[in-house]
Amino acid sequence: MNMAGRGVAFAVFVLFALPMLAPSAIGEWESDSWISNIIGPERLEHGDEFGCHGYEGVNTVDENWVIQACSDYVNGITSSSRWGERPISFGIEGESLDQNTSNSLISAGFEIVGDRLTGPSYDVVMMHRNGASLEKGASDKALLESIEEDTIVSIYWRARVDDLRIREDKDLISWLEQQDVWLTTWGEWHHHGISSNHANDSISLQGNEIAISLAELETWNVPGTVSIQFDSEVLGVIDSDGGTLAQISDSERNLTVGWRNIDGGILLTMARGTTVTVTLENSIESVKSSPMSTFNGLHHSVTIVGHHTTNLFQWSSDFQKSDLRFTWLLERPKSEAVGWELPFLAATVLIAVPVSVYFILRSDTSDRTS
Repeated sequence: MNMAGRGVAFAVFVLFALPMLAPSAIGEWESDSWISNIIGPERLEHGDEFGCHGYEGVNTVDENWVIQACSDYVNGITSSSRWGERPISFGIEGESLDQNTSNSLISAGFEIVGDRLTGPSYDVVMMHRNGASLEKGASDKALLESIEEDTIVSIYWRARVDDLRIREDKDLISWLEQQDVWLTTWGEWHHHGISSNHANDSISLQGNEIAISLAELETWNVPGTVSIQFDSEVLGVIDSDGGTLAQISDSERNLTVGWRNIDGGILLTMARGTTVTVTLENSIESVKSSPMSTFNGLHHSVTIVGHHTTNLFQWSSDFQKSDLRFTWLLERPKSEAVGWELPFLAATVLIAVPVSVYFILRSDTSDRTS
């Protein structure tokens, strides 16, 4: 084989060897396109929340870098809620939370962590899985019927484990959808409580007018609810723009701004960054108020927590027409693993091509010599 033939064979060998010898691609993680297209916007409009569950296959407690990375991933493709941009809820596997992990969560802007953790919280709010699961055969209706007043119930949901599809309990879902409970999310429930306390602290009385103010926050601006008691009839409830604040039905189960009459006063749910004035028929000397943990006077709150949500379409497809609200803990999925067939084919080509070139050149040389 002459020098030219050897050069061609070597060049072909290098050309096919480079992909095999090159380092792994930088992009080892994929993005779930359903979050930013079609389904994600629909779920946000519905009232769902997008939180974080880290990176698929990575232990968050051992690898704290995934906390900020997951926040950036979610923030780069969607708003976390209709009330705020950045995610504030994080799902941690295991039963304990160490100080370093807590510091990383706080540094990345997370306020809530769940959902089987025990022990100290290190300045983050702990949510607990206290409503069993939506999985058929693992649900617990009796548990859901015994929930304490003014609490939030977190029900576990995961649509797939590897290639196994999980069946949901349709009877439980139908029953939940008919209950007089506040359908909410982790972040919405948490910040509603904060806003309710702030609104309660701002109430003032002058003659026949009650004024309530609620300033905006730098994080989530979730409305708050207060119960206001007084001895007079209501003439009107006016918002900051001078318009009449809407009245809420006692059957409303989704957080919204407005008010309704109750015995001895009103329930008021007001937006952040507004001042509401309640005008009474008569002047009064005093007013009593209390912050409400649960919206619209409902007994308790319920959220479905979608764990390890690597594919929003698969996790949410059975709930497109459901009234339930979900806290989706998004997990950035791994890139699809390459099967053995492709490397085997590449290796075969890697060996076959130089050999073929060698024999072709050898045959050509022999022909010319003859």
